[in-house]
Amino acid sequence: MSEQNDFYSGSPKTMFWFGFVTGIAVASVVGSFILIRGVAGGGSLAATRTTPPTVAPAAVPTPVAAAPSAALPPATETDWVKGDLKKAKVVLVEYSDYECPFCGRHHPTMQKIVDTYGEDVAWVYRHFPLSFHPEAQPAALAAECVGEQGGDAAFWKFTDVMFAKQTTLGTAQYEAEAAALGMDMAKFKDCVTSQKYANKINDQQADGSASGVSGTPATFVNGQMVSGAVPYAQLEQIIKAQL
Repeated sequence: MSEQNDFYSGSPKTMFWFGFVTGIAVASVVGSFILIRGVAGGGSLAATRTTPPTVAPAAVPTPVAAAPSAALPPATETDWVKGDLKKAKVVLVEYSDYECPFCGRHHPTMQKIVDTYGEDVAWVYRHFPLSFHPEAQPAALAAECVGEQGGDAAFWKFTDVMFAKQTTLGTAQYEAEAAALGMDMAKFKDCVTSQKYANKINDQQADGSASGVSGTPATFVNGQMVSGAVPYAQLEQIIKAQL
């Protein structure tokens, strides 16, 4: 029987090296196939990982400041006015509370403005009685009833006294001042007890709130709101800019 001269009859050493080389060749072919497939798919090796995709955070809307819900009602001859609306270059519309200590501090500032600028300014007073001031509404009613009989002059004199004597606000004071101003006291008392001007006061406060007023005093200088009892120099600077 002749000796078979084929692959399997080789020596063990030959078989070892053949297997070693064949293994390397197979590994190279498989690796190349994986690499080619990855590139053909448009991704990188890192892209074959199962890491969840990054999701961009949703955009957060930028807060928008709320604008006043209504324009400031224009000053008219039906308002309580110190000065001449027709001649004035600057109209000051003040929303105020007779019991508010800051309003009491602001009142002399407003008086000084009027004294200094004369016909160039007109001062309009509107009511804004705060709920936590128990005498604010009664004082406003009394002021309206004085104004009903005595007009602008009597209204402003009564107002000056209310702010000068804030610590003693009450029915006795309202009646004493009304009598000193020459009011018909029977008519005055009837006007106050019937709350004849309650709707007017409430409407002024509602208009002020709609125009951006949230506290007292609030003074509109030709429509520009100045909040609080600001120093005279600061208010004067705003008025000068308008002039």
